[in-house]
Amino acid sequence: MSHTINQKQNLILRAKRIQGQVEALVRALEEERDCSDILQLMSAARGAMNSLMSELLEGHIRSHVLNGKHRPTSQQVAAADEVIGMVKSYLK
Repeated sequence: MSHTINQKQNLILRAKRIQGQVEALVRALEEERDCSDILQLMSAARGAMNSLMSELLEGHIRSHVLNGKHRPTSQQVAAADEVIGMVKSYLK
């Protein structure tokens, strides 16, 4: 079973929170709020989106890349951990 199916409700809740952040951004633009407020809203939405993307990429690597017909070697797990760490660092 796919990791997205296992975590479906959690992922949907996170996506809905992001949706709420983007809606708040739209309202702020419509209300002509100060640019620093708008930038902060954008930063929060981007951070939430990056966090969700990081979680999904980690799940993909662990569930699909390492999950073959054979148990992954310790070197494969270490390489996957390294890639996951790089992705998380990039998305911060």
